[in-house]
Amino acid sequence: MESPYDVLGIDADADEDEVVRAYRRRVKDAHPDHGGSLAEFKRVRRAYEHITAGRDPSTFDAHLENGHADTAQSGEAGATDREREPGASGTQPGASGTEEEEDDEDEELGPTVEYLDYEVVESQGWELTDEDLFEKAEAADLGVDSHGLLVVEPQETLLEAAERYGFSWPYACRGGACANCAVAVVEGELEMPVSTVLTDEMKEQGIRLSCIGEPVTDDLKVVFNIERLPGLAELRLPAEQFDNARADD
Repeated sequence: MESPYDVLGIDADADEDEVVRAYRRRVKDAHPDHGGSLAEFKRVRRAYEHITAGRDPSTFDAHLENGHADTAQSGEAGATDREREPGASGTQPGASGTEEEEDDEDEELGPTVEYLDYEVVESQGWELTDEDLFEKAEAADLGVDSHGLLVVEPQETLLEAAERYGFSWPYACRGGACANCAVAVVEGELEMPVSTVLTDEMKEQGIRLSCIGEPVTDDLKVVFNIERLPGLAELRLPAEQFDNARADD
């Protein structure tokens, strides 16, 4: 039986850093836009979530559709989530693995975000206004911390999605009251549901706050780590507040 470690291509005794690095590498390769498939993309994500949740590797189901691989708790001994799903094998006559795979392939991904670190833009002498900015980033073969893809789930902010992937993007207040988490939206739209400290001019330039911004288009391209840009620098919280901020603030 395939374990979550097999899916990520690492040993079962891999430490946390190895797990994160393997996940970032595999999730990019598995993404449909990079020649992978939705089924493979979801399988990789399930494996990562299974490991980081501390679940028993023997309970991992590489083909589970709903994203959870826990075995049943008391009252449902021995039953898996797959067995309890409506329409899954064992619950309705005629259900087949082939039909499940087809349903899985028909399901749509959430908004896909291609991200780029502004530090790379600066170091390469590029400009945010370059029309081929992300093409140049792809050609530069950057590490996944600096450039790559992530998928935002329903009712999830961009910052939350980045953190779920294991990234440490800048933030502080997490409430739209500072510019520490600002990103430049190069393509697509990131909607902010509340009024923020950003000026109308900044918003017209595509500046958004990732802590409260949720994608409203299927595909986005954003440059993160821009909080030190002119105008935004004055809206940052002091470093000590940033250092003390927590993900659940």
